[in-house]
Amino acid sequence: MTAHASDNDTIAAIASAPGAAGIGVVRVSGPRVPLIAQTLLGQTPAPRHAHFAAFRNAEGELIDRGLLLHFPAPASYTGEHVLELQGHGSTVLLDALLQRICELGARLARPGEFTERAFLNGKLDLAQAEAVADLIAARSQAGARAALQSMEGVFSRKVDALLQALIALRVHIEAAIDFPEEEIDFLADPTITHKLETLRAQLTDLLREAQRGVRLNDGLRIAIVGRPNTGKSSLLNALAGSERAIVTDIAGTTRDVLRESISLDGIALELADTAGLRDTHDPVEREGVRRAHNERERADVVLLVTDAEHSNADLAWLQDLPASIERIVVINKIDLAGLTAHTQTRDGLTWLWLSVKTGTGLEALRGHLKQLAGAGSGEGAFSARRRHVFALEQTADHLNHAAHVLADTHAGELAAEELRQAQHALGEITGTYTSDDLLGAIFSSFCIGK
Repeated sequence: MTAHASDNDTIAAIASAPGAAGIGVVRVSGPRVPLIAQTLLGQTPAPRHAHFAAFRNAEGELIDRGLLLHFPAPASYTGEHVLELQGHGSTVLLDALLQRICELGARLARPGEFTERAFLNGKLDLAQAEAVADLIAARSQAGARAALQSMEGVFSRKVDALLQALIALRVHIEAAIDFPEEEIDFLADPTITHKLETLRAQLTDLLREAQRGVRLNDGLRIAIVGRPNTGKSSLLNALAGSERAIVTDIAGTTRDVLRESISLDGIALELADTAGLRDTHDPVEREGVRRAHNERERADVVLLVTDAEHSNADLAWLQDLPASIERIVVINKIDLAGLTAHTQTRDGLTWLWLSVKTGTGLEALRGHLKQLAGAGSGEGAFSARRRHVFALEQTADHLNHAAHVLADTHAGELAAEELRQAQHALGEITGTYTSDDLLGAIFSSFCIGK
């Protein structure tokens, strides 16, 4: 891919300005960079060499003194000529330097335009470009590590491996369609079924990793729900380590959704304490209950806080949730019931017995939440976005349809169309594949001109 920029389209922006006591950076990219660099330095700069320079305005007055570095195309971040000017971190000085660069033929860059040009020039794929923003916005150590992995191409390589396998399968099926007169029935070859099933299994694994990557990137969204006075607000306070929510014995104290962002050992969690779920004639509390239901449906994890006496009846609050939402039943107040803290998996739910008041069993809950958020995923864990998960889910749907078509009807044309759409959905993640690439793969892999 090549950048959609004219020969005279050179951009400039302040890359960082930490303050008067620090170092400020102005970055420039585009075809006019060599001329701008020569004008500012007074001579042609050596590539990738730090030059100490006096930056002056059009009248020759000194703006600042600092370092000038020139990175000739294509060996630069954007793939274009790039200039970096390092000076004192004063906003006034950086603005004056930026104005001087614009006078020399540059324009102000749009948000994210340097990374956009890196993508258009093939220096980064789309998933890597998004990881740059994710790294900058990381709210936890785990999220930053995961974003670095994506920026280094871990996620992209996994997607590309699936694309290559998908293309090979399309080539096989479309060859059978193009040459129906051949004696060998390619569509009846068990190799096709085996390759398709392998591809579906690998996609399932990648989808699971991407879902974990979203949680590492965005933080795990947790909705705390339950009847009034079960200890929901107390649980939020215990997890947050501070008195964020008002706790009383009066039912209906929590009327709205209270949100709190916390970090557990470098893992970001977004907690939402909700109004007690019950039928009420109070219009304010009724609105709180409605919002609690909405919060359940947008969460990654729903914590149902109940007690030993009401736990079976309260399970009704979990029955209508999407299958993708993790559900945890917290049996609180075990100190009053004379029970011991323990964890159990039953009917697809995780059950934890604990006491928020005494703290017994809270560590097990923290550990389970960290695990759901991606803790302990290893060095190969990468960041992902929800659009990536959606694209993978679309790909899985098309592969499932292709498998059903081949099994039920042996209709190669329909199967090939499902695989084409699967490739399009998968290619949206990195933006690397087109129909021309598929055409090239077919001509290079099969002797179709015999």
